[in-house]
Amino acid sequence: MAITVRQVRLAQPFSDQRPGTSGLRKSSRQFATPHYLESFIEAIFQVLPGVEGGTLVLGGDGRYGNRHAIEVICRMAAAHGLARVITTTEGILSTPAASHLIRERQAIGGIILSASHNPGGPEGDFGVKLNGANGGPAPESLTDAIYAVTQRLEGYRIAEASSEDSASEDSASADTEPARRLESPGQWTLGALQVEVIDGVEGYAALMQQLFDFDAIAALLRSDFPMAFDAMHAVTGPYASRILEGLLGAPAGTVRHGVPLEDFGGGHPDPNLTYAHELASLLLEGNDYRFGAACDGDGDRNMILGNHCFVNPSDSLAVLTANAGLAPGYAGGLAGVARSMPTSGAADVVAKELGIDCFETPTGWKFFGNLLDAGRITLCGEESFGTGSHHIREKDGLWAVLFWLQILASRRCSVAEIMAAHWARFGRHYYSRHDYEAVDSGAAQELYGRVKAMQPSLLGQGFAGRSIQLADDFAYTDPVDGSVSGGQGLRLLLDDGSRVVLRLSGTGTKGATLRVYLESYVPPGGALQQDPQVALGDLIRAIDGLAEIRSRTGMQRPTVIT
Repeated sequence: MAITVRQVRLAQPFSDQRPGTSGLRKSSRQFATPHYLESFIEAIFQVLPGVEGGTLVLGGDGRYGNRHAIEVICRMAAAHGLARVITTTEGILSTPAASHLIRERQAIGGIILSASHNPGGPEGDFGVKLNGANGGPAPESLTDAIYAVTQRLEGYRIAEASSEDSASEDSASADTEPARRLESPGQWTLGALQVEVIDGVEGYAALMQQLFDFDAIAALLRSDFPMAFDAMHAVTGPYASRILEGLLGAPAGTVRHGVPLEDFGGGHPDPNLTYAHELASLLLEGNDYRFGAACDGDGDRNMILGNHCFVNPSDSLAVLTANAGLAPGYAGGLAGVARSMPTSGAADVVAKELGIDCFETPTGWKFFGNLLDAGRITLCGEESFGTGSHHIREKDGLWAVLFWLQILASRRCSVAEIMAAHWARFGRHYYSRHDYEAVDSGAAQELYGRVKAMQPSLLGQGFAGRSIQLADDFAYTDPVDGSVSGGQGLRLLLDDGSRVVLRLSGTGTKGATLRVYLESYVPPGGALQQDPQVALGDLIRAIDGLAEIRSRTGMQRPTVIT
C-alpha cells in the first residue's frame, strides 16, 4: 500500500527519556502524552546502526499500550526505510524469545515493549527496550547516544496511508491500524516495508528442545510429580502452555493465569514471595505440589519452589552450574560462569571446584553480553530472579524452569533434597535482599550519599561482631573491551567473608527503591538449615543502625524481602 511520510514538529524535546538498565520505563499515562512514544522511537531509529534496509524484531508482553505502540513503530519504521519488521501474533513476544528471534533472523535489533515486572494497565507502567544485533540489551554507548538525541530532537517522521488509499475503507484499516493484522500469522506492506507476523512461541519451543531432554522431563511429569506454573497473566502463558502442557504432557491446569492481560489481572507480575504469594502458599504451606515456578511480565525472570522449599535465585545459579552436565545442551562442559555483584558468591564456590572462571559484573544483563559473545562464559545470573546461558543474550525465565525440571528428572529427588546435598558439598551462602520501594527520592539519595561519604572512615571498624575489611563503590572493568563502569553499589566486605551491599534501583517509576543485600557464608559441616532472616539478623540490625534506614525512609520494614 502507498504511504505518505509526515514530518511532525515538536514544540520542545522531552527531557526525561534517559534509558535505565532495561530501557525507558514510565507510567502508562506518561507514554500516552502526545508525541512521547514517537520521540523515543525516533531517537532509536536515528542511532541504531543498519536502519536503512534493515530487519527489526518487534513485540511485547501484552500490557496496556502494546498494540498501539506496535502500530506506531511499524508506521515509523516505514518512514525510516526499514525493509522488514518481524512481529508476532497478538504482539505477544517474551524478552528471551525476542533475543532468540533477533539472532535467528540476523536482525539489526529488536524493540521490546515491556516494563518487565512493573504493574500494567492505564494506571500502571509501560516501557520500551532496545536490544542490539547480538540479541542482548543495547550497550550504554548506544543508550547514551539515544538519550542525547532525545535532548535535542525537533521532530519525528511517521508514515500514513496516502490520500488515494485512504479513500478505500479496506486500505485505510490495513495501513493506519496494522495491529488489527496481528490475530494470525501473515504479511502485509506499508509502502516498501514488509511486516511479517509469525507464531511467537514456535521458534522458542524448538530451541528449548535442543537444550533439554524433553522425553525425560515428560516422563517425570507423567509420574507422581504434580507441579504448578504461574504465568501471572503475563507473557509466558502461551509459551508455558505450549511447552509444559503441550509438548511435555503436563495435565491441563498446570499453567495457572496463563492468558496475558493488559493489566496482568490487576496483579504485580514479579515472581517473588510477596507478589506470587498464591503460588508460594501452595508450595510452602501445602502438600499438593512437588514443584512450582513463576515468571514475570516479559518472561525473563523466574522463581523456583519445591515442596516446603524456596530456592534463592543466587543458589539457583549455583545449582544449575553444578548440575549443568545433566542437560544435553551443556553436557560438553561450561566455559565459565558470571554473576552480578549483588548476587551471592554461591556460584563462585562451584566454579572454583569445577575449575572454571567466575566473573563478577555490575547489575544489568548487558554486562554479560561481552562475556557470552567472547565465549568466556556459558551460564550467568542475577539475584533478581534472572538466570540464562549462551543460548540467547537475555535472562530466560522458562529456560530456568525447564533446567530445574531436567535436574529433577535426572536425579529423581525433591527440590529440598537437591538443596541440602548442594549445601553439604559447597556450603551455604545465607542471603537476602530487602527492598524499600517508593521511597522519597530526595531521602533515598541523601541516605545513599551519606553512607558513601562515610566509607573511607569505616575501614577496620566493628560491624555486627565482625570487622569491615573493605568499603567501596563497586567499579567494573570489562575483561573483553576494557570499558569501565563505576558507581555500581556501595559494598561493606567483612573479615569473615560476609558482606552488605546498598544500591538505588532505576527500574521503578514512582520514587526510588533502596535495595539492601545481605550475605553470610557457612561452610560444609556448619549450621546449614537456619532461617535466612535469623542467620542474617545481626547484619540486618547493623546496617539499619549505620545507614539509619528506618528513620530516613520512614519505613519500619522492607516492602519486599527475598
